[in-house]
Amino acid sequence: MSRIGKQAVQVPAGVTVTASQSEVQVKGPKGNLSFPLFPEVAVAIEGDAALVTQTGAGSSKNAGALHGLVRAHLANMVEGVTQGFTKALEIQGTGWNAKPAGQGIELQIGFCHTVKCDPPAGVEVSLPSPTEIVITGPDKQAVGQFAANVRAVRPPEPYKGKGIRYKDEVVRRKAGKALAS
Repeated sequence: MSRIGKQAVQVPAGVTVTASQSEVQVKGPKGNLSFPLFPEVAVAIEGDAALVTQTGAGSSKNAGALHGLVRAHLANMVEGVTQGFTKALEIQGTGWNAKPAGQGIELQIGFCHTVKCDPPAGVEVSLPSPTEIVITGPDKQAVGQFAANVRAVRPPEPYKGKGIRYKDEVVRRKAGKALAS
């Protein structure tokens, strides 16, 4: 049995969790999220806590893995609708920047053309400065995936360190060519 799955998920005031046989829905001040349930697990709401239990269907090995998975997703959904998730990116390179373009952003990062990135539904993008990108939203997976997509447009290179990187990312630098004497 999963150790993570045994822990109850605390539901704060202002958040409602509803569970059916096929999915779990979480509603809060920052939005609404849903997650499909597997036949091996069930979610029970008891007061201000949600508890994930195994139903006994399917193999016990698979049920144990899904037990922890569903509990982790449920905890992330509760945190997402109350506080939200944030990823910060920074652009490093002379003359490289980002501009708002509708709901998304337009990147000028050394290509002969600008690159437009549109976020998925529920994800917001803000630009505190031309070289900083802040991505926020209630869905942890959607925020992280959009941040990874933006970073993949021009990942940091190891020689000069130019590119798009996460705010706290450390890029290992390589030595350039040495002149032979």
